Amino acid sequence: METLQTWSGRFKRFFLDNKFVLFLLVLLLIGLNILVFTKTSFIFTPIIVLLKTISLPIILTGIVFYLLNPVVDFLERRRIRRIYSILLLYLLVIGLITITIVSIIPFLKEQIMSLIDNIPRYVDVVENQTKQLIGSNFVNQAQQTMNINISDLATKVSDQAATIVNSTFTGVGNFIGALTEIIISIVTVPFILFYLLKDGRKLPVYILKFVPTRLKEQTYTVLSEMNHRLSSYIRGQIIVSFCIGFLLFIGYLIIGLDYASLLAVIAACTSIVPYLGPTIAITPAIIIAIVTSPLMLLKLVIVWTIVQLIEGKLISPQIMGKNLHIHPITIIFLLLTAGKLFGVVGIILAIPGYAVAKVITTHLFDWFKMRSHLYDEEKNENTPGHKV
Repeated sequence: METLQTWSGRFKRFFLDNKFVLFLLVLLLIGLNILVFTKTSFIFTPIIVLLKTISLPIILTGIVFYLLNPVVDFLERRRIRRIYSILLLYLLVIGLITITIVSIIPFLKEQIMSLIDNIPRYVDVVENQTKQLIGSNFVNQAQQTMNINISDLATKVSDQAATIVNSTFTGVGNFIGALTEIIISIVTVPFILFYLLKDGRKLPVYILKFVPTRLKEQTYTVLSEMNHRLSSYIRGQIIVSFCIGFLLFIGYLIIGLDYASLLAVIAACTSIVPYLGPTIAITPAIIIAIVTSPLMLLKLVIVWTIVQLIEGKLISPQIMGKNLHIHPITIIFLLLTAGKLFGVVGIILAIPGYAVAKVITTHLFDWFKMRSHLYDEEKNENTPGHKV
């Protein structure tokens, strides 16, 4: 009996009271769980299908919720019942969508059709400029120096283009399937949004019912911070994108760039993605400016520089602030990685997803530091006032 108690004491002292060994055991258990999950992944197939089905409607609903919820709260503070505020807001949104479809969409359609009609002319201009460039002495000398065969390069480009076209036609079925899912998601958004606007404030209280009593306060803090980060980013980024599109539209009209409205809409949509979005937005404008004239290209560069300065120095600091506390280098790497893993959806959701993960990870690490005492500062025995 004494021997059993001795071994029990040794086990407790070596394993349970040794924080480093306990940490290794936790890592071992996590690794074993991951191994088991990888070997039994077929069990989670229904869950994965469910998440893929509901993820897009929930994401779209969340974005619209963060845009419209402040309006509903404002109307409710004006002593308008919340249900009536939601219905009034729905009528206003339906009216705005109707006006957009009736007035703006046909105008953009005309510009798109005009751009499609002018594509052969743009191709001819680019082809002539390319021939002039290839025929210049500088390019010929560079070609001989680097041992580049232009005809072979053109053949490779042609073959690659044919491959892209074939894969495009092959993926038409997948595109139609994805388009169907998007349409279904958009149709379901108003119904989910209605109940979220109506009862969304009760959601944190409902979640806290499943949290232990000692962790409720900290969990509520995490949920509040997540909500603040997401709302600040979504509202701010959409407002900034709208301002960029409006400023570029004015600038394009001043310099007389063709398809000003269409290019401004493209810029507003792509500017939702920080850093990479503006680069994508300016590409079609540069192509049209190059085809028009070198002077138009210079005007475009001036307009774009002015808009970026206004956005970076005035608009973003006032609207966005520094709520996310994410370094620009981190954002760029995050966008590139998310785009490689999840495509366009990953690029759009990378930053808000990172913000949420950062909040959760930070609070978990603070909780771990508090519970483990591994990061407590050691008391110096030779501090003033210590009796030896």
